[in-house]
Amino acid sequence: MARYTGPSCKLCRREGKKLFLKGDRCLSDKCAVSRRATVPGQHGAGRKTVKEYGMQLREKQTARRYYGVQEKQFKKYYVKADKKSGIAGENLLSILESRYDNAVYRMGLASSRKEARQLVRHGHFTLNGKKADIPSIILKVGDVIELREKSRSSEKFKGLIEDMANVTAPKWLDLNKDAVSAKVIAMPARDDVDFDFNEQLIIELYSK
Repeated sequence: MARYTGPSCKLCRREGKKLFLKGDRCLSDKCAVSRRATVPGQHGAGRKTVKEYGMQLREKQTARRYYGVQEKQFKKYYVKADKKSGIAGENLLSILESRYDNAVYRMGLASSRKEARQLVRHGHFTLNGKKADIPSIILKVGDVIELREKSRSSEKFKGLIEDMANVTAPKWLDLNKDAVSAKVIAMPARDDVDFDFNEQLIIELYSK
């Protein structure tokens, strides 16, 4: 599967906002957006008038990069969201928020979604008691994610498990900190998304 392998900080600079792609670094003085608040490239510092299409495109790219989704897969999510009853934009964000790797991140067991994807691919978690190493799985109500027993002894996860004491899980996840697991008790709602998206711009872009 195709994936972006370039500098994560360049993506944040391109969108002009923090996408929290590098965990704690994004909250420190080393954050590229704080240090160089210009668009990457030779003409990044020049002023440009952003038209309607540009605004729609930037919002779509922001959502894609925030959740770490490639264009082809993102388009599939839009088609699925548009077919569901309700508001298409909210449906789209609910689908993105329901991704397996995002849930692992929300559990506090990864410093970023990129790290969460890597941990899932390496088989550190089970889904409903079975091995599941595909980050793009869309979770359903009743699904249970759990850290594998053999992974709990690693120094990395020991520290993360201790940090879980300070984690506040979203309402759609029932976090069991003792069992290092989480159960999906509802589908994510619009107010569960902790980023200021204008999802209507994304829908307008794809609706053309």
